[in-house]
Amino acid sequence: MISYTHRECLSREERLRRSYYEVLRDELDQFALAYALVGSYDNFIRLREPYPFVELRELKPRARIPSVEFDAQNTFLIIFSEDFIDKNHKKYIRYFDANKTTKENLLRHKSFPDVENFNRNLKFFETQGFFSFLGSLLPIDYALLIQRNQQCKVRYALTHFHVRIDWPIADASEALAKDLRYISKDLYEKGDKYAEDFQKKFFEYYGVPVLSGGRRTAAIVAAQYFRQLPGIATIYLSSSEARTLLRIDEIGVSKSVLVKLPVDEIKKLAETAGITQNSFTKNYVVARERKKFVCMLNVKYDYTSHALPSEGGRLRELKPDTNWLTVSQELILPRPSVSFHPPISYKMVYV
Repeated sequence: MISYTHRECLSREERLRRSYYEVLRDELDQFALAYALVGSYDNFIRLREPYPFVELRELKPRARIPSVEFDAQNTFLIIFSEDFIDKNHKKYIRYFDANKTTKENLLRHKSFPDVENFNRNLKFFETQGFFSFLGSLLPIDYALLIQRNQQCKVRYALTHFHVRIDWPIADASEALAKDLRYISKDLYEKGDKYAEDFQKKFFEYYGVPVLSGGRRTAAIVAAQYFRQLPGIATIYLSSSEARTLLRIDEIGVSKSVLVKLPVDEIKKLAETAGITQNSFTKNYVVARERKKFVCMLNVKYDYTSHALPSEGGRLRELKPDTNWLTVSQELILPRPSVSFHPPISYKMVYV
């Protein structure tokens, strides 16, 4: 679990900011789901290609994901920081004047549309056109950074694009190993093999396969780096290989994917939710493929005792074969545009 200051330990002003951040994050969740899952599905349909649904076994902890990239999959990396990132961190979180979201900078990127009508207020979260602006920048390489505006304590803005995460994996692994008390000072203090094994567990800790591609590696390194900042942070990742929306926050890791369900399962879900089948279809079904219904499944993971700080802060030995993640909750999510229907508990990963 990412270490952070709990709400009850915050000042009244900080609690207000945390509340505002969480409200905005709820909105960002819906946008990310729509873009990563529904938008990608629509891309495949438009190209008349079958959508590559994720195998349920790929959602199990330590699962291997086929290394096939799908061009029609929408990919992105978004970092949403509760606090303003101090300039001291620019060595590893590469955001400078050259990649601020200004008209002058955006003109240099051909992939950004309609830059002539760019309004600088679009970068602020509460602006009506914010999500359209955000969507237009997602195809640009590397990460987008949304953080607190330095001049205002409770205002957030998409301040930078093309943000590179340059913290070495070995340093990120070392920081986690110290937190969990598998080492005392240095990643290599117990030998090269021990260091190599722990770096593999570092990937597992954040729910991605070892030697994952650039965006996935950048996402988990960023998640680890932001543990040393005062506020909380949320990382959103959509990968062309994984076909999932990976979300890393102060609680842990979750993945959202598209799944196909037969009509008898739809009936059961409607009964569980206490609504009609028509209402379920209207509010939870993304698309239909003949007799199957396409829905969004969200899988949340808990950390096992091996991935939590040791009791009493004692040093311990790494056991590479132990699981660090376990599936804790599986939910069928309402469609991103739906406001009045909650997620429905539904087990699929382990049946």
